[in-house]
Amino acid sequence: MANYKPDLSCQNKFIPINFAEQILPGTFEYALCYIVENKLDLSGFDAWYNNEKSGAAAYPLAVMLKIILLGYAHGFISSRRIAKACETNILFMSVSGDIQPHYTTIAGFVAKMHEQIEPLFTQVLLICDEEGLIGRNMFAIDGCKLKSNASKEWSGTFDELGRKKAKLARASQRIIERHQCQDNLSEELITQDLKQKEKLDKSIEKIAEFLATHQEKTGSKGKPVKSNITDPDSAKMTTSKGTIQGYNGIAINDDKHQIILQAQVWGSVGEQQTLQPAVTQLKQQLNKLRSPHGATDNTIKFTADSGFNSEANLAFMAQSGFDTYIADNQFRKRNPL
Repeated sequence: MANYKPDLSCQNKFIPINFAEQILPGTFEYALCYIVENKLDLSGFDAWYNNEKSGAAAYPLAVMLKIILLGYAHGFISSRRIAKACETNILFMSVSGDIQPHYTTIAGFVAKMHEQIEPLFTQVLLICDEEGLIGRNMFAIDGCKLKSNASKEWSGTFDELGRKKAKLARASQRIIERHQCQDNLSEELITQDLKQKEKLDKSIEKIAEFLATHQEKTGSKGKPVKSNITDPDSAKMTTSKGTIQGYNGIAINDDKHQIILQAQVWGSVGEQQTLQPAVTQLKQQLNKLRSPHGATDNTIKFTADSGFNSEANLAFMAQSGFDTYIADNQFRKRNPL
């Protein structure tokens, strides 16, 4: 019978670590650290800090960017997961220099610094262009549904939310009427009912405040569409796995090395409505990049699936200068194969 050494992969071990040796050349982590530390202009972030003479020291901007981008690259979109990785994962500890920001610090950095972070995307594209990674032969646009941290139960048109508010108000009133009719209820039932009534009243106030402070959204045809009280920018979307409350993530990439040149998330907007603003932003990005010899818009192919097909989009792309190919909504009916 064979005799193998024991597998100790599940065991803990105390060993000295040199963080610099964990970032190996040729890896994504090495490229990330090099670009953030040596190529990106982070001076736009300095305006947020005025703590030279008073206040606690802030986390280095380069470190925050590196751990957030590294987390996204590994599929960690939650600030809690990124913060946990900085405490337990050697790779994250090495990239951050063993700085362990709290998850609220990470979430606040992403939420408050979005205007400063967005220009960095163009700086990264300039670096990719210098390395010859952007071919400009063909661009493709597509989207995917992203789930948001919001409940579908709090979605509805203003009319539907108004009816829900009235229904909750009737349920709250029934609790009072039951107490008035039944004086012999036990203290336990009374306490339970009062807690339920308090919960209903808070929901009523939440809906009333939303209806008073927001305007109703309308779709492309001018009809009211559902809004979400918890996350007003998100929308109900149908996916292959059912209906979710979330966003439609749209991206345009180059065919040479799959470099993404434009990316944005959309809430209560149909996929067809995202094509025109996405292409407009793509052209703005291309104008910032160097123009290689012989490359013009009318020689660049642009492809999209049938989800982007509409008469307005066809007319827009005909004037865009791109050699555009958009799948027809009815092509499957005409050609069963």
